[in-house]
Amino acid sequence: MLHYCLHIYNLDSPGAFRGGKKQFTNWTKIQFRLYSSQNNTNSRLQITTTKTGVVWLDQVSVMPSDTYMGHGFRKDLASMLANLKPQFLKFPGGNYAMGQYLRNAFHWGETVGPWEERPGHVNDAWGYWTDDGLGFFEFLQLAEDLGASPVWVVNDGASINEEVPTAIIASLVKDVVDGIEFARGGVNTTWGSVRAAMGHPQPFKLDYVSIGNQECWMLYYRGNYQKFYSAIKAAYPDINIISSCDKSTISASNPADLYDVHVYASSANMFSRTSMFDNTPRSGPKAIVSEYAVTGNDAGKGTLVAALAEAAFLVGLEKNSDVVEMASCAPLFVNDNDRKWSPDAIVFNSWQHYGCPNYWMLHFFKDSSGATFHPTTMQVSNYDQMVASAITWQSPKDKSTYLKIKVVNFGSKAVDLNITVTGLESGIKSSGSKKTVLTSGAPLDENSFEQPEKVAPVLSPVADAKQQMGVSVSPYSLTSFDLLLEPSKHSAI
Repeated sequence: MLHYCLHIYNLDSPGAFRGGKKQFTNWTKIQFRLYSSQNNTNSRLQITTTKTGVVWLDQVSVMPSDTYMGHGFRKDLASMLANLKPQFLKFPGGNYAMGQYLRNAFHWGETVGPWEERPGHVNDAWGYWTDDGLGFFEFLQLAEDLGASPVWVVNDGASINEEVPTAIIASLVKDVVDGIEFARGGVNTTWGSVRAAMGHPQPFKLDYVSIGNQECWMLYYRGNYQKFYSAIKAAYPDINIISSCDKSTISASNPADLYDVHVYASSANMFSRTSMFDNTPRSGPKAIVSEYAVTGNDAGKGTLVAALAEAAFLVGLEKNSDVVEMASCAPLFVNDNDRKWSPDAIVFNSWQHYGCPNYWMLHFFKDSSGATFHPTTMQVSNYDQMVASAITWQSPKDKSTYLKIKVVNFGSKAVDLNITVTGLESGIKSSGSKKTVLTSGAPLDENSFEQPEKVAPVLSPVADAKQQMGVSVSPYSLTSFDLLLEPSKHSAI
């Protein structure tokens, strides 16, 4: 409430919003456009009054008028996501969903409805206040705008320091089922009507729910999980439920559609994990590697060598796509003014951004979803620092089909390779193929605001492509050969 007259100048036109004590007896929402006559990356908003008194303000925000799909996300940042062609969006995060204490967990019901009525909460997992303007609805909307499947990580009664016993978990179970109704329910349902009032009468496509965040070791997790699983399946039998327990614990009495895996390792260890799923039983639920990242001294703020190690790991996931459903790096974004974790894929501040080497590495894998995997054999004498994979994929632009061969060279040695392609129903065209290389002058090179593409892919044509050809692979590099195929069907190589 405002106890004295408040003047808020509207730069759309000369003049001001004026109001006195009677007009502002209760909380009043004021919304208007501000136009700037110049750019200033260090600007700030000031609200002033000409009279002495007490002014109460809440939920003050300045947003750009032109956002991604008109839904509030910065165009430059959301476009970086869209350019990766993501197939799923996992939210609201791991520890963020839990909180250090349950009172500061992500409670979805408090993050929907009019923004100015959301109470907000302390994100004690990462140490800042959030007004929850980025809430459950906005996450679902972003996934829809990106054409990605939303993967909702629900709070299952556990925080980092607290846990709700199974005997009293029922209200939280109902809360999660209500959340699914918010996303998927018709406009005549209790929570579906709330979504409709927010401007989205059509249901969102929510097909994945993850129960908790790597909490299988906690005392009540398995008992609580059973309650959530039974209630969700009873109301929405088609939803895929993800367990925090590993595959060995899943059975008819402890069912799951998928199981969650987190992988954090040094670059050398991550490179070795290219074979992590090679011996996984081929039956039963598949894995979602929902968090993976190179950490440690050579990870820096996002180095080339860390990106190459993650690329090798992803090559291993491609080879084991029959037992791995999907994978995502973590964390995705970091504000350069409030770094709590390194490395991250995308760095930003109030006016600029750049992708770390691992962001650019992901571009080499964005055509993998829906592609056909082909067995490969690599023979390099006395050198174990290289992995490779091959897929065929179709360009959505012109429907041309390519054979993509990816080679990760994790070592300091340049290698000459002979590529031989056999078993394809269609041949390789002599022109139209391309080579893309991610490398730099040193393995610890990083990108920055000053050099945003110091480590970035370089594209060049492949002259005289054919079924058998010699190529050179640079040290510390990720190389992709996209070989254009003749317009006919293919089988294997």
